[in-house]
Amino acid sequence: MGIVQLPLTPLSPRKKEIRSWSDATATQRAQWRRRAAFFHSEDLHYLKFLIPEGMRVLELGCSTGELLAALKPSFGVGVDLSASAIEEARRAYPAYTFYAGDIEAPGFIDSLPGPFDYIVLVDTLGSLDDCQLMFENLHNLCTRETRLIVGYFSHLWYPLLKLAETLRLKMPQLPQNVLAPVDVRSLALLADFEALKSERRLLLPLRLFGLGRLINRFIAPFPLFSSLCLRHYTVCRSLRRLGGAPETATIVIPARNERGNIEAAIQRIPHFAKTCEIIFVEGHSSDGTWDEIERVARANPQLDIKALRQPGTGKADAVYAGFDTASGDILMILDADLTMPPEQLPKFWEAIHSQKGEFINGSRLIYPMEQQAMRFLNLVANKIFSFLFTWLLGQRFTDTLCGTKVLRRSDYARLKDARSYFGNFDPFGDFDLIFGASRMGLKIVEVPIRYANRTYGETQISRFRHGLLLLRMVWFAFLRIKAL
Repeated sequence: MGIVQLPLTPLSPRKKEIRSWSDATATQRAQWRRRAAFFHSEDLHYLKFLIPEGMRVLELGCSTGELLAALKPSFGVGVDLSASAIEEARRAYPAYTFYAGDIEAPGFIDSLPGPFDYIVLVDTLGSLDDCQLMFENLHNLCTRETRLIVGYFSHLWYPLLKLAETLRLKMPQLPQNVLAPVDVRSLALLADFEALKSERRLLLPLRLFGLGRLINRFIAPFPLFSSLCLRHYTVCRSLRRLGGAPETATIVIPARNERGNIEAAIQRIPHFAKTCEIIFVEGHSSDGTWDEIERVARANPQLDIKALRQPGTGKADAVYAGFDTASGDILMILDADLTMPPEQLPKFWEAIHSQKGEFINGSRLIYPMEQQAMRFLNLVANKIFSFLFTWLLGQRFTDTLCGTKVLRRSDYARLKDARSYFGNFDPFGDFDLIFGASRMGLKIVEVPIRYANRTYGETQISRFRHGLLLLRMVWFAFLRIKAL
């Protein structure tokens, strides 16, 4: 697609200077990018983790278009103040559309062909006159699923960056706004964008015979070192484009050797949605669970109860079989052991129905629990893993293994499409869902529950065998999420 040139509104003296400088240096950018190739490859590495290929992507401050093209969008739009830079982008990347214009100008953003899955601003905030105004202009290009990704240099590195310009290791720039992460979050919030997570990356911007990659991957993510990193990223969602509230729910109940809990589950689930579908997924039981599910369904014809036998093994297989069959707007998991009391499901519904969250995770570790509800070693392990996963995911998790998780069916469909990134690694399904929700940038909210004793059957969790599996999950998450 060709270049689109829209008329520019009057610019401030500072912006006129920036535009003139950008026009004059547009043909030099490729040379400077080659000189800093390692830095740009590290930057792109994390952005490609956040933005899967084939998305609708808008880049604001796209310069000559290299980053937009590297993200491989199905529909890509780039905007820059410099008409000369846009001409370079058009020649190099004719598959995408490029606009020359001022993203702070009234009406300019509304003229763009949105909405987009991702809106990207990398090293753009520093050149703006009014960052808050720019954020406010973006809402009309957003849907509920759109994620705004802001990349910027750490303010702590500013003296070193100016030194690098003097040594001609970095392309010179005119004076920039210098923003800390808290400034970016505050400006976004003032414009009704909510910061969902922040990350620090890239401790060493030089290759140094391969040491740079190793340091950035295996040392930079750790506390203390991460605070010294060069690059900051903030992921936001629009609070003005949350869409309509969901109306219907599907409760998926995986059940293996849970005959004594089936009728109790039906009796104890309260009414909280316009319609509520209940899907039992039976897991090759030996205690008559399938016969009991069929009996309970026949005895309650007024309820929308469905039953199916899972095709494979493991809880994850059962949950996904239920999700794939579900028709509700909202998908909810309720473990058939009823240690998460069904009476507390309305709390999860309210958290997602009110759009306070997009992925709702139960937490058993806030309130005191009934005696024997969780063995001491299990409790200690859960506390440790909560700390580790909070660090790994960049979002607070007090309990990763609570069985009750809630999300929209449309978000599950997107998560399922992107599941190949992590692979088939999780027999529980908890981490598959959590990792996917974190990578997608969903707003994650925890709902504390009062964990109860099991009244029928035996736990199907082996503390040592599954404990070792959890350690493998930590290492897996480190490699696939943190040590990129």
